[in-house]
Amino acid sequence: MAHVRYPEATSVDVATNLSSVLGRPLCVNGTPWILYLFEECVENVWEYSSVVIGLISMFCFLLSTLPQVYEAYRNGKVEEAMSIGFLLFLFSGDLSNFAGCYLTNQLPIQIVTAVFYIFTDVILISQFLYYKIKNKSTRKNPFLKWMCFLWCGAATVGCMVLPKLIEENSVNPVTQNPSNSVEISGYACGYLASVFYLASRLPQLYKNFKRQSTEGTSYLLFALAMLGNGTYGLSLIVVLPSLNGSKSLFLLNHMAWLIGSLGVLFLDFFISAQFILYRKHSSSQSVQLAMKKVPEVEPLLCEEEEP
Repeated sequence: MAHVRYPEATSVDVATNLSSVLGRPLCVNGTPWILYLFEECVENVWEYSSVVIGLISMFCFLLSTLPQVYEAYRNGKVEEAMSIGFLLFLFSGDLSNFAGCYLTNQLPIQIVTAVFYIFTDVILISQFLYYKIKNKSTRKNPFLKWMCFLWCGAATVGCMVLPKLIEENSVNPVTQNPSNSVEISGYACGYLASVFYLASRLPQLYKNFKRQSTEGTSYLLFALAMLGNGTYGLSLIVVLPSLNGSKSLFLLNHMAWLIGSLGVLFLDFFISAQFILYRKHSSSQSVQLAMKKVPEVEPLLCEEEEP
């Protein structure tokens, strides 16, 4: 989300609008809950709308992978439906996004959200590998199930501990005031994440085209991603009228994330078209198959002879 944030972390008494450190900017007319949660000074309707739309975007991204996890559990053939390239590029994009958030000293909630993205990617990749090995095996292997449970448990613990470790390390003044080289590296990670996100859709598009089907994939995964990407771009556009500085510089600083979000949104329209096209194709094939299974019955005319 793009809003006015204090250049350094500062403790502000919202009730009296007093800063604990002299020389820091005060947020006199800011929204208290946004100031408390995000350390952002929101003083007009444009900035407030941008925050709300940004929260909707974050919420959509947090929920986007859950329908696919359920669909894979229900269907059990995720390796036939999902492209491993899609999952690996998505995982690489979330890793780059996390590195960019950390290097550019973003808000704690953004870092925690980035860690949650990585966690859901680990679950999707684990499901893919589990069902791929399970469906290839001719006999049941209980060790595979326990190994998957242990791996997911370790990933859960790691994702819970990682934000706490980052928060403790953020006390370091070097992290609070990052150098230009560190910030440049963070923005470079943002562009790299955009490239990975854009590349993730291409293997899935090819997989659907090759199969001529989208069975086994949940459309809610892409629908929520489209909604999240669209609202993220809208949150940046809405805040433009309230900016006092250069609007072009603001867009340049967020260009990496704009390219990634709007580019993925464009590619997801093609995936949506595949869902519509192949659903009609599969329904027509099922009707033809059902007609073949029904035996043909020819009407017989029987005339009764009157004695």
